[in-house]
Amino acid sequence: MPLDQVQVIGHCPASPEAVWAIAGDFCGHWHPGIVAIREERDERGSLIRAFTVHGEDTLYREQLTWFSDSDRSLGYTHLDGIAGIERYDARMTVSAGEGGGSVIEWTATVEAPDAVRAAAVCAGTRPVFEAGIAALSERAQLGAATIQEGPPEPVATEDFSFGEQPRLSLTVTPPRDGPLCLFLHGIGGARWNWRAQLAAAGNVMRAAAVDLRGYGGSTLGANQSTIDDYCADILRIRDALGADKLVLVGLSYGSWIATSFAMRHPELLAGLVLSGGCTGMSEAGPEEREAFRVSREVPLDAGQTPADFAPAVVKVLAGPNASDEVKRQLFDSMAAIPAQTYRDALVCFTNPPERFDFSRLTMPVLMTTGEHDRLASPAEIRGVAGRILAEAPMADVRYETIADAGHVCNVEQPEAYSRILLDFLRKLPQ
Repeated sequence: MPLDQVQVIGHCPASPEAVWAIAGDFCGHWHPGIVAIREERDERGSLIRAFTVHGEDTLYREQLTWFSDSDRSLGYTHLDGIAGIERYDARMTVSAGEGGGSVIEWTATVEAPDAVRAAAVCAGTRPVFEAGIAALSERAQLGAATIQEGPPEPVATEDFSFGEQPRLSLTVTPPRDGPLCLFLHGIGGARWNWRAQLAAAGNVMRAAAVDLRGYGGSTLGANQSTIDDYCADILRIRDALGADKLVLVGLSYGSWIATSFAMRHPELLAGLVLSGGCTGMSEAGPEEREAFRVSREVPLDAGQTPADFAPAVVKVLAGPNASDEVKRQLFDSMAAIPAQTYRDALVCFTNPPERFDFSRLTMPVLMTTGEHDRLASPAEIRGVAGRILAEAPMADVRYETIADAGHVCNVEQPEAYSRILLDFLRKLPQ
């Protein structure tokens, strides 16, 4: 089917931050062609803007499909209003100009049954984009006040354990209606790595952080752990806490587990939050997986425990400006891991049963990584987010780089991470 594209690039003397403060409001009434605009949400909580324009009675509706504050970019797809097309996808990006000020780029790709119709829609789009960029430039130069909310009051938590072989230990917030937000830590972590986010998320929905098998207060199973075992544990937690839908929040190894669960049970997820990774070893070849496992088992085979090589691990995990307190937290969580548990997790991680099919992700997805993450760089995770955007049906993807953070970005920058997480959780159906 014929495709056509329109691209408009404008320059503005105002800073990118000033422009984005306006443009980043997807339902804001800043375009001069709009008469009235309102916010809607679909059944997943995805953001939709419904608006009318001067000289027409048509109601236009567009869904936000991509959003990134850190990249100052958003994307959307047309739902209703434009006749005779199959698809209309647009994207806006605000970046710094070489000589100062801002560059605003607005593009749209149109798919239509015939090339004439696609070209006509693109021709009609161009003046709309040009007028919008001019309005953004004018308003940004006038200045826009931004109000940043302070952190929410922490919610009380309690510890909870259940089951045998394995026994699972969690920290939970008080019961609430709606989804359960479940936090999954990394291969070198523990449930208390999520302490700040747990107390914050409890303001929006019930939240729980679990020690994975063999970590903290949880025990290993009778056999080598598999990804299916971890998914079964998540289902057990769901039943034990009486939840219907889940929001899984993972870090690194926990992100791989969360994505694996989403592949198996997409209907059970209200949202998916993936930090510091996603695909794990699922896209690595056998030789790369084996090399990864063997290199990390060498100290274990020599009789060392995770406590012995924790200082070296912290150097890799921590960002260049991490405080001594953050480094101590990372050391403590790594040092507390039994050697048997660490080996069990390594074997599981390096034996993925599948390559992920992102078309199975039907829920809103938030992806984050630290600016200085050596294991999951912003370029890599932004690329995976782009793949999800391209492959997931009616995608709703947000990507954020956590400034001045390394791999365990939620521990290094807890307030910044929690602010982004809460913004995501609040949009989900409660």
